[in-house]
Amino acid sequence: MAVLAGLAPETPAPGASSGASDLQTPEYEIVATYPHDPEAFTQGLAFARGQLYEGTGLNGASSLRKVDLETGEVLMKRDLAEEYFGEGITAIGRRIWQITWQSEVAFLYDRRNFKVLRRFNYKGEGWGLADANGRLIMSNGTNRIVFRDPETFRFKRRIEVTEDGAPVERLNELEWVNGQIFANVWQTDYIVRIDPATGNVLDRIDLSELHAMEQAQGDPDVTNGIAYLPDADRLFVTGKNWSHIYEIRLL
Repeated sequence: MAVLAGLAPETPAPGASSGASDLQTPEYEIVATYPHDPEAFTQGLAFARGQLYEGTGLNGASSLRKVDLETGEVLMKRDLAEEYFGEGITAIGRRIWQITWQSEVAFLYDRRNFKVLRRFNYKGEGWGLADANGRLIMSNGTNRIVFRDPETFRFKRRIEVTEDGAPVERLNELEWVNGQIFANVWQTDYIVRIDPATGNVLDRIDLSELHAMEQAQGDPDVTNGIAYLPDADRLFVTGKNWSHIYEIRLL
């Protein structure tokens, strides 16, 4: 078990204030390390009934996967057509949602067999997706997080995410954790923790040391991927083309 204190990444969060910030960077400890497919360009990570699911990206390589956490084995997989660049996923009940980057299409699957149940259209880009207590929350690469109806995918409301009054752009993978929104900030090693009522960033979790560990043993891309098991209060993080998924505990 290792205890890590965050180090500021070289690239600041795009759009965020470059001045002094009163935000804290919580320390965390590594609880466990699990194998992860380094060929997986991770876009979304989610649990349903204790089972891990993953969405991957890139045209011609996008997929929806059912994954064994302990071994990293892909238990079930559905590939997307080459025209689709897969993005965030989330699971609600027996259904899994998956959005796409620029195709403006969301897929709704049967979680048991990955059969496509419906397709929905939306305007703009799709980046991250999460279940917020039965509601869908979605990011599009800006500082906006949109709440959507899980039955119709229709827009309900949105929040603007800010830090010290400045917009925090490039919000990516999302997760709902104890009533708060956790979001990867693309091209940084930060996860920002967001108040869903106000959009204010509460603090930043810095995963640069995990990224450095991956770089020492492979060729990883950026930090991306957050999953949470609420019943056991377990938090998991990874990145695109990372060789491991890390279970961490915030101190």
